[in-house]
Amino acid sequence: MRISELLRLVWQNITQNKFKTVMTSIGIIVGAATIVMVIAIGKGGQMDVADQFKNLNAGAIDISCQVETQQGFGGFSGGRGGPDGGGGMPSGGSSGKSGSSSGSKGSSSSGSSKSSGGDFSGGGGMPPTQGSTGGNADGGSSGGGNSGNGNVNGENSGSQPDADGNSGMGTPPQGMKMPSQDASSGENFTPPDDGMDFPGASMDDSADLEQVTLTQEDAEYLLENTNDISDATISYTTRAGVDGGDLEEETVYSIAGVQANYASLSNLTLSVGEFISEEENGNKEKNCILGAGAAEEIFGSAIEAYGSILYIDQRIYVVDGVLEEMGSVSSGISPDDTIFIPYETGIKYLVGENVSPTLTIIAEDVEQIDTVIAEATEVLAESYPNSEFTFSDAGSKMEAASASNQILTMLLVAMAVIVFVVGGIGIMNVLFVSVKERTNEIGILKAIGCSRKNILLEFLLEASAISFLGGVLGIVASLLITPIVQQFDVRVELSATAFLAALGFAVITGTIFGFYPAFKASKLVPVEALNAE
Repeated sequence: MRISELLRLVWQNITQNKFKTVMTSIGIIVGAATIVMVIAIGKGGQMDVADQFKNLNAGAIDISCQVETQQGFGGFSGGRGGPDGGGGMPSGGSSGKSGSSSGSKGSSSSGSSKSSGGDFSGGGGMPPTQGSTGGNADGGSSGGGNSGNGNVNGENSGSQPDADGNSGMGTPPQGMKMPSQDASSGENFTPPDDGMDFPGASMDDSADLEQVTLTQEDAEYLLENTNDISDATISYTTRAGVDGGDLEEETVYSIAGVQANYASLSNLTLSVGEFISEEENGNKEKNCILGAGAAEEIFGSAIEAYGSILYIDQRIYVVDGVLEEMGSVSSGISPDDTIFIPYETGIKYLVGENVSPTLTIIAEDVEQIDTVIAEATEVLAESYPNSEFTFSDAGSKMEAASASNQILTMLLVAMAVIVFVVGGIGIMNVLFVSVKERTNEIGILKAIGCSRKNILLEFLLEASAISFLGGVLGIVASLLITPIVQQFDVRVELSATAFLAALGFAVITGTIFGFYPAFKASKLVPVEALNAE
C-alpha cells in the first residue's frame, strides 16, 4: 500500500470519529499546554533573576558587623573598673547625660540622667567596684541613681565611705547578686562563675565581641591591603518621612547614604541629572537622587522630579538626578524605591554616629570570591581583633535565586511528564478498543495484500496524528491561559521553542503509547480477523 493511500485511510478514520479523537487527545492537550507554560514560566523566572541582579556586580561582596547585645537591665558596654577606680561602668539604654567613673583614685563623679524606668540609665548601670580609697560620698555609683524604679537623681546609690575612708559597695538593684570582694584590694570587677544574675553579661564568646562602625577609611584600607579588589565603598540605609511633590501627606521611604563611587560600583545609571559627587559628600550638602519608582510616586515623572525640592525628615533637599528603572537589589538596597543622599549628610541630619553601615568590595575575578573573602577577613581581624564580620557575595545570591527557579521548573516539568503519561495511556486504551472494533477491517486489509508493516504504520500514524492534533490544541490552550497566569504577577515568556517542544513531546508520547496496540493489530491472522464478530 502506498503511503498516500495509508495517509488517506488514517485521515478518514480520524474525521469519521471526531468526538472520540478529541476526547482521546485531552490528556495530550493538557500535557502540551503544560509544557508550553513550564518553558515560558521558567524562562520568565530566569529573566526575572537576571533583571533583579542586573545592577549587581557578580564580584560584589558586602561586609557588615552586627553584634547582638544581651537584653537585661543594661548592656555591658562599659569597661570594667580598674585598680584606680577607672573604667566606664555598664550603661543603660537611657537618654540624657551618662555618669562616668573617672580614672583618678577615690573619685567617682556622679552624673544626672533621666531614664525610662527599670534600666541602668545614663551609664550608671552598676555601682562601682570597691577599692577606690579616700573617695568622696556624693553618690557611689557612676552616674547611677536608684536604678530599678527609674528615679535617677545621681545620689545615694552607693554607700557612704567607712571610717577608713574606703568607699563602700553601691547598693545593687533589687534581685541582683553582687560578688564579694575585698574593699581595699582594688581588683578589677570579675563576674563569678557560680551563675551570678548579672544583666547584659553573657557567658558565651559573643560577650567579648565588639560592635564596630565601619568607615570609608576601612574600605580604602581593604582596597590597599587586599589583592584582587577593584573598588570599595560604604553605605547604609534608614527610613525617614518624605514630603513634597504630589504627596498628600508625609510618607516613609528608604533613605540610602552612599559615597560618590556607589553608582559605578552598583552599575546604576541615571535617566536625568548626575549622581552624588565627592565634593557634595564632603560638604554635607542636602541634595538627593531618586529611584525611578520613588520619582514616579512623588513627582509623577523623572522630568518633573529633576531640580525639584522635597522634604526629608522636615529638611529641604534638592533632587539632583533620577535613576533609570532597575528592578533589582544592591547591598540590601532596592534602587527603584530608594532616595540616595550623600553619606556624610545622612550622618549629620538623619542617623548620627550610631549607624551600622555595609562595606562593599568588588572582586576583580569572580572565581576568586572565596580567596578575597579570606584575605578581607584577615585584614579586618588585624584592625578589629575583637569583632566578627558577616560576608555576603552577590554571586551566591544569584546562584540561590537561579537554583530556586530551577527547582520550580523541575517541579513543573515533572508535572508535565505525569500529564503526558496519563494522556499516553489514554491513547493506548483507545487504540486497543479501536483495534478490537476494527478487527474485520484489519482482516480485509490483510486479505487484499496489506503487509504487517502497513497495518503497523496505519495505527502508528493514527496515534501520532491524534497526538499532533492534541499538541496543536494544547498550544492554543496555553495562549488562552497566559493572560490569566499573568494576572497573578507571574512572568510568562512564550517562545517558538516552547511550542515546538510541546508538539514534539505530544507526537513522541502518542507514538510510544500507540506502538503496542498497532503491533497487536499487525499480528492478527487474516482468517481469524475476518471471522471475528
